[in-house]
Amino acid sequence: MKIVLDATAFFVDRAYEGEVYTSPRVVAELVDLRAKCRYEALLAAGLTVTEPSPEARQATAAAAEVSRDIGVLSPTDLEVLALAHDLSGVLYTDDFAVQNAAISLGVRTHPIQQRRAKKVKWKYRCAGCGRYYHEPGECPVCGSEIRRKRR
Repeated sequence: MKIVLDATAFFVDRAYEGEVYTSPRVVAELVDLRAKCRYEALLAAGLTVTEPSPEARQATAAAAEVSRDIGVLSPTDLEVLALAHDLSGVLYTDDFAVQNAAISLGVRTHPIQQRRAKKVKWKYRCAGCGRYYHEPGECPVCGSEIRRKRR
């Protein structure tokens, strides 16, 4: 089984069975000494650091648009999701927005220390007048901020 690790996986001491992968952006985020040591240990045990294909990146961005999580996902989140999609692997993450986008993308996820996220639908509502929109921004009617709300 192919396993793709998000940055959270490097903060816990856990064994992973199968082929273990992560992305270069995840590695760049590891600034904590414990996380770096865990990375070195996993690297010695066969961890592969690789990038996803451009096609997987496009599919991931499209899925994040559908789930309406694109505004809260970092470039690292998108890269690790794309890698899991590319490898048809299981993504180990505790990030609920990543898990939600993974559902839309068809990527299986496994929580590391928290509960599994449930699929969430988002809507956008003006903080001033209460009108609903399809995306965040500024309300064309009253000028207030349009905020993301759970459906």
